[in-house]
Amino acid sequence: MPDFWPGCGYNLLKRGPGGRLYVTDGYLRLYYGRPELAPVPESCAAERALHASLLSDPRREVPEAEIAALADPDARENYRVVLRFRGQLLAAETLEAFYAGLFRHDVAVPPDFIHHTVQVILRGILDGSSDGLEARAAELFFRKQRVTVNEGSIMLADAETVELHAGGGSFGSLGKLLQEGQTPLRTIELDVIDDPSAGRYFERDERHDTVLNLNHGRPGCLALARVLERWMAHFHGVRATVKPVREIPDEEWVWHVGLDTEATAMLNDLYNGGDVEEERMKRIIGLYRVDFRDPVVLRPEVAGMPVFLGLAMAPDRTLRMKPQNLLTNLPLASRS
Repeated sequence: MPDFWPGCGYNLLKRGPGGRLYVTDGYLRLYYGRPELAPVPESCAAERALHASLLSDPRREVPEAEIAALADPDARENYRVVLRFRGQLLAAETLEAFYAGLFRHDVAVPPDFIHHTVQVILRGILDGSSDGLEARAAELFFRKQRVTVNEGSIMLADAETVELHAGGGSFGSLGKLLQEGQTPLRTIELDVIDDPSAGRYFERDERHDTVLNLNHGRPGCLALARVLERWMAHFHGVRATVKPVREIPDEEWVWHVGLDTEATAMLNDLYNGGDVEEERMKRIIGLYRVDFRDPVVLRPEVAGMPVFLGLAMAPDRTLRMKPQNLLTNLPLASRS
């Protein structure tokens, strides 16, 4: 099976029952190796000594006086942030428990660290999969996307990759579509991956230069549905079927979850009978129906009913998914 996203550090973690992920010294060293902490020629002796000591003993306590002795104020702040993050990781039993706990408390964690945590958890969820479409769809959970809607096609490209190549010049047909979506490009090779080409994803998995077609019923759309099923099963232990739908029937609309900020606001407005202008409605790029196989997992007032999920692009034609909404907003019954 392909070993994708090797840079995320999944192989440095210990895997426990139910696929839960446990932090190891090697995983902590991955964070100490980040550019924010790695010594540079200008680093003082105290900074170099601190960095070397943490690589040797990743869990050692670092007194504030040792950080205060660093000459560079940016280095002092970076160490405080990373060590606070380390403390939160080690206080949680698993990486999943750490991630879920972030949204129950007001805890300051850099967004990059949160996105990285999501990526590593997804790498574990998808371990053993050879489906490149599922891996590409999973990128929506932790990487911002640039959305282009052209002649009925909904195309998602990695926003950072697009931005890196912005600036004008020659480009292929996909680059032209993105340029028409108000994103100028220099030279960039972007390929839509589909069923026949899904395996090619693993040849470029860390380049983030493939495009996902999210049209209703297309392989990319169905792959995202499968990843959503696996995400909910991993965190909640529930079996659910996720299917794309074109609209939400009024008689079945009792609960919804927006998978991003824009979709949450729009679905709330529609559910409450508010008027949503046509241009705003056009920003909806995906609706999904969730049917739970065992109704008892839901609260009594919604048992047996579907839950609907929505995806919508922001006014700037980007999508930043919030997978934590599936941890906090589903109408699941309380467990004793």
